Amino acid sequence: MSDNWVVQNLQNSLENWNEKLAEVWELLTESPEDFRGGGIWEIIQDIHGALMAIGLALLVLFFVVGVIKTCGSFTEVKKPEHAVKLFVRFAIAKGVVTYGLELMMALFEIVQGIISTIMKASGLGNNNELILPDEMVEAIEDCGFFESIPLWAVTLICSLVITILSFIIILSVYARFFKLYIYTAIAPVPLSTFAGEPTQQIGKSFLKSYAAVCLEGAIILLACIIFSVFAESPPVVNQDAAPAAMVWSYVGELIFNMLVLVGAVKLADRIVREMMGL
Repeated sequence: MSDNWVVQNLQNSLENWNEKLAEVWELLTESPEDFRGGGIWEIIQDIHGALMAIGLALLVLFFVVGVIKTCGSFTEVKKPEHAVKLFVRFAIAKGVVTYGLELMMALFEIVQGIISTIMKASGLGNNNELILPDEMVEAIEDCGFFESIPLWAVTLICSLVITILSFIIILSVYARFFKLYIYTAIAPVPLSTFAGEPTQQIGKSFLKSYAAVCLEGAIILLACIIFSVFAESPPVVNQDAAPAAMVWSYVGELIFNMLVLVGAVKLADRIVREMMGL
């Protein structure tokens, strides 16, 4: 690595970005069970199990309320076809609550299969790393003291922006895991609404929202793939420009591409929800 402070600062910020983006690729293929060693998942399972009793109690309540609202009289309940329909609804709802965790993990595995397919189809195993071109490093190292003053200011601004963007993108991916944990933990309560016809829409919306959170991973991956393709063709270095202008032009274009990627990641939730009609 160069001994020049400007070069070191820029390289360190780009390395930090590369590390965060590489971590994003790893997290997109990781399941909630393995995230952070699985300690969080064990707690979520305990909470899910504790809420199971509440979910089953609400199941009966929603079922009774649904029967009262959908049946005009007790005579209708005695009809075989209506009684069978109610029994099937109750049995399915109980199965959804009891095996809700398995159902949600199966849905997550399906989405992970989609993510794996996208990775294989793209031919990319990870992101393409960003580096400073050798000609830019040489131009910066050849700068005199007075030429370096505006270069320091440009470098500080660019490095700060790149560092902030790198943390934003990794936090967005971490936030997806937190949403997966929250949905899984409280699942027995909203899933119990399937027991009643008037309340079943709540359960459907819950599953669709959970599926949307799972699919966020696919949208984030697509955004990372597009960024990696951009990284294969870095901006052209204008060797005739002053060092500060050269750095500003080159790194500025990189930052613009980073902003597009971060924006796509931040909008992943909205994009998926619009696709699913939520």
